[in-house]
Amino acid sequence: MPVGTDPHAFESRPQDVAAVADAHVLFANGLGLEEFLDPLLESAGVEGIAVHLSDGIDLLYAEGSPEHENEDHAGDDPHTWTDPNNVMVWVRNVEAALSVLDPAHAPAYGANAAAYQADLEELDGWIRQQVAEIPEADRQIVTDHSTLNYFVGRYGFTQVGAIIPGYSTLSEPSARELAAMEEAIEELGVKAIFVGKTVNPALAETVAEDTGTRLVFIYTGSLSAKGDADTYIAYMRYNVDAIVSALRVNE
Repeated sequence: MPVGTDPHAFESRPQDVAAVADAHVLFANGLGLEEFLDPLLESAGVEGIAVHLSDGIDLLYAEGSPEHENEDHAGDDPHTWTDPNNVMVWVRNVEAALSVLDPAHAPAYGANAAAYQADLEELDGWIRQQVAEIPEADRQIVTDHSTLNYFVGRYGFTQVGAIIPGYSTLSEPSARELAAMEEAIEELGVKAIFVGKTVNPALAETVAEDTGTRLVFIYTGSLSAKGDADTYIAYMRYNVDAIVSALRVNE
């Protein structure tokens, strides 16, 4: 997927089929995030090469319950990477897959995985320090769609709601759902609505205007081009800075 693409809406192209057909392995988030993936692999004739990086993560289901009932993950939140502790599972899955494909270099994959694991542990500690600057009463999150549940659960926030119901940007809220969302924002004094840079902000802009709430743009389903969020760690630091700046007590 090109930089800046919404993974929920991406449609593969003929050149993607050719690239995948020549690949030894394809790493994907899984959990239905990449809706285009199964047809792409089928077209390329390589259904067996995908490694789902979120395998082994304790999944959130139905707005935060740690239970999931369906083997096809129909109700599971796919946005696992918003918690770096989950990305530590990704790292182990990458290491395992590459070591099987290329056993001669397994020690190098292991060393690189350990080094990146340490970077992720440092990131986790930094996030906890930043979040501590926000009073607990102000740790209320509203997003354009349900993207931050893993982050919210890990770092002690409350998910007030999402403007678009569910985990996909392709969903649409009813007028009643929008009205309920606006009422909750006003009653709770929510300070900001967080909107993904790859998402059409029109609905969020309407809610922000109706409630007098600030819109804050963050990265969700894509890294950036060179700059703000061109690596995972830079992506997380950018988003945490944006969230903390919007929610902490004004000096």
